[in-house]
Amino acid sequence: MEPQDHYAETAFRADDIPRQATPPVKSTWEKLGSNLDVARLPWGNYIGINPTLYEYDNEWFEDYQYMKDDYYDYAMINEARWSKFVDEDISLLYRFLRFWFVVISHGFSFIGGGGYFVFALAVITSVVGVIAQFFSATPEYPPLILTFPLGVAAFCGAATILRRLYEKYSIRFYKSNKNWSDDIAFCRCTGMVKSFRGEFPFYEFDAFIEMRADMKGNQFHSLKVRHRYPQHSKDERNGLPLDFDFPADGSIAQLYAMWDMLGRYMDVSQPLPDIPRLEPFRHLDPTTKAFDEAGKRGRPATYWRDLYAKASEKELKQLREEHRQVVDAAPWGSRPDLMAQSVPGYGDSYTAEPEDVNAYGRFPNKSDRFVERGEAKDASPQNNPDNH
Repeated sequence: MEPQDHYAETAFRADDIPRQATPPVKSTWEKLGSNLDVARLPWGNYIGINPTLYEYDNEWFEDYQYMKDDYYDYAMINEARWSKFVDEDISLLYRFLRFWFVVISHGFSFIGGGGYFVFALAVITSVVGVIAQFFSATPEYPPLILTFPLGVAAFCGAATILRRLYEKYSIRFYKSNKNWSDDIAFCRCTGMVKSFRGEFPFYEFDAFIEMRADMKGNQFHSLKVRHRYPQHSKDERNGLPLDFDFPADGSIAQLYAMWDMLGRYMDVSQPLPDIPRLEPFRHLDPTTKAFDEAGKRGRPATYWRDLYAKASEKELKQLREEHRQVVDAAPWGSRPDLMAQSVPGYGDSYTAEPEDVNAYGRFPNKSDRFVERGEAKDASPQNNPDNH
């Protein structure tokens, strides 16, 4: 693998965002999803802190060790693109069987699943059945009442074993189930976002904190990166705009950190974010290579690989918790939005943000308040016109 000689002319640079068209008003989307946005995150003015989910990744090192030289071709993120879709080379029957295998092995496992809950229900059911016999004129204690909890325990135990086997050996099938697509991706070298609906410049996307709800009705916040001009990219079948989810666990500050990291990843004037998944590719990116060779990284070339090879899970857990505190303490709020310089009317909406980003949890609270963000100056004359 050799580093690329240059970036495309369309590559994104935060200090050279072209002039763009006025975005349509929010109501023209006519979809409930757009009404769930609670804040739009600012462009530029990077803090340089990554979300904990990517700073201390649980899975990447196992993949890296097992795939070895294949890691470049089967990694979700490399120096050229951040893939958002997996091209699985598997049959429909395999998909069907795998779905139910995962549902059973993960859903009923004693480790990370509902095994203990299901077993408790079985015990309660058995106890209720036994008690009911005391009030029966002809009490009977069929073996099923007494052995039912044991059967459930055995089933959940088997599910636990299957889950362990799946987690340990599923990596062997990476050429089928980890074939990350180059065609649905955020592309650093070109500054473009590829999707099923076409290619669009990265600077035409905005990041929103969106309020969502799970199957139980619990509300929480997530990060949604959405195309600003849905008239060019909406789904013809349902009218929904083009958007992408970027998961980040924890507080609202983690969502800010995710957007900050994505911006730096796409910005070729910045080195690649210093996260484990990208370390094997740093020498392949021209900006990052120059940054590291100048000694600005301040870490060995194999810092993350050495750390994960030597650190225990307990030590990594401690590092994760410490990093969460770093993310929550970073000055995310009250930063001007750089995109206001390039998009007319950009500052007329979505300018509110949590009053205290660092204290704002992931789950909504009635006492949460939003305030207006300070805006960047009007469009500067050096912005180039863009007729997209």
